[in-house]
Amino acid sequence: MYIVTKQEFFMTMSLARGLSMINTRKPKAKKLTQNQLSELQLEWRQYNKRMRRNNMHSLQWNTFEDYLAYRQGKPPIRKKEEKEFTSYASSQPYERHTEKYPSLETSNTIPGACAKRESQKYTGDLIVGIATMHKSNAVPVMRGTEQAKEIASMRR
Repeated sequence: MYIVTKQEFFMTMSLARGLSMINTRKPKAKKLTQNQLSELQLEWRQYNKRMRRNNMHSLQWNTFEDYLAYRQGKPPIRKKEEKEFTSYASSQPYERHTEKYPSLETSNTIPGACAKRESQKYTGDLIVGIATMHKSNAVPVMRGTEQAKEIASMRR
């Protein structure tokens, strides 16, 4: 007589089909009543209307059966339109027409000599000179003011 240990018993229980505590069967889809079907048809129309208003036309459900499958959690049945691939064949060879501009042809040459710009000089008599304040800050000193004395007496 063979005695089954507790560990062997639970191992066989977990492997044996139908003897586990976990329900692996899918529940059958419930039949919908006429009231439920009419409510779902109303919801389908409202859903499509909402998608049109939001410019999401590709998310509309074309048939009520597709919408019903979507509401019941079944994978969507969307058919993709397969387009036949045709390679492009040109009737004439492509030729690019570009106009030539003389400025583009001479862009790598250095232009001729040109007049030198005059340097700017102060010609008035309002500013007497330039004083240096702290941290090498140059300040103009005007005639007829006490600025020169104030700058000289400043701490450096």
